[in-house]
Parts: sequence; C-alpha cells; structure tokens
Amino acid sequence: MAHITETVAMYSELIAQTALLANGWTTHVPRTKEAYDILATNPATGRAEKVQVKTIRRRTDRNGDLVIYTRKGNGTTYDLAEADWIAGVLAEDGAPPRVFLLENTCQSEYWCVESRLAERWPELPISLDRRMLALLEAETAA
Repeated sequence: MAHITETVAMYSELIAQTALLANGWTTHVPRTKEAYDILATNPATGRAEKVQVKTIRRRTDRNGDLVIYTRKGNGTTYDLAEADWIAGVLAEDGAPPRVFLLENTCQSEYWCVESRLAERWPELPISLDRRMLALLEAETAA
C-alpha cells in the first residue's frame, strides 16, 4: 500500500485535473519527472500552462487558517519557468474537495483566512457543466 502522503498527493492531483477539465482546460500529465504536475491548455488564451498541485493544510496554531506550502524538495520556490499556476486542493475528511487556482507569484506559502476565500482565492468548481463546455468549444471553433 502506498504511503498516506503519496496517496493524498495523487488524490489532490487527480481532483485538480478534474476541476481543470470541468472548467474547459485540456490537461496533460508528464511522463517524465517535471517541476509541474499538469500541463494544461488555458481555454481563455489557448496557451499551454504549467500547473503545480499542492494539498491545502489547515493551521491549527493559527485559528484554522488555510495555507498552501509551495517549496520544492530542495527548499526553493517554483519560479515562473517551472509553474504558471498553483492549484491548491482542500481535501478534508468527509467533505467534498475544493480546488483553488492561484497565479504563481513565486512565494513559499500562500495564506488565507477561510472567511475570505471567495474574495482571495479563485475557486474552480469540480462539477461538470456541459453547456459551458459547449459554449467554450463553439468559441474556439469560430
């Protein structure tokens, strides 16, 4: 059986990929070890962009504030050549997962008070909206 941190990381990557797909992005997962987890085509720009996925943690010593730790194994942050976006996945026991897509500003941590999530971190719904996808498809075909 995989180690729990490995299982949670893979779960977060799959949920982030699901959210991107549900919002019109085309996703690709690298076969070789890369700094990013997902290469995705942005439906708004048509550009391929690199997405680094991280599981959001709740800081019990800070009143439950949410934090996305974005340091690599060597302690450095992701630069813009390595990741355009940080996808934070909030995966708590028994609750539906939530995905937030933040522009990479090369920080080592992204913090947010839960009461300000809606205004600070853009959320990508994981529910499928076929009408929205059809509209996106029609726009790109035109």
